[in-house]
Amino acid sequence: MTARRQALGRAGEDAAVTWYVHRGAEVLERNWRCRDGEIDLIVRLDTTVVFVEVKTRSSTRYGSGFAAVGHRKQATIRRVAQRWLREQEEWFESLRFDVVDVNAEGHLRVIESAF
Repeated sequence: MTARRQALGRAGEDAAVTWYVHRGAEVLERNWRCRDGEIDLIVRLDTTVVFVEVKTRSSTRYGSGFAAVGHRKQATIRRVAQRWLREQEEWFESLRFDVVDVNAEGHLRVIESAF
């Protein structure tokens, strides 16, 4: 991955973090990795843990970021989330999976409980 694409992705994740923090979320993890994959953000909203996939696009040439989170990607995120949850000593009342689509200007759209 080029440095430019990494910077774009990081900027998108930063925008998503700001969005969640302004809504009272606590960021638990950024770019949490295991052998099964990675989750961009893991945040806590009250008693809910939210696993967040952030897709940042420099253009709409290849579609929206939402379109890039198909069934295969969803399955990977679920598998990684299960692994993360097993490693926690804390219990969470509920969980959800969000997708954040960020454009090159930093504007974002959030789909809560996307899958």
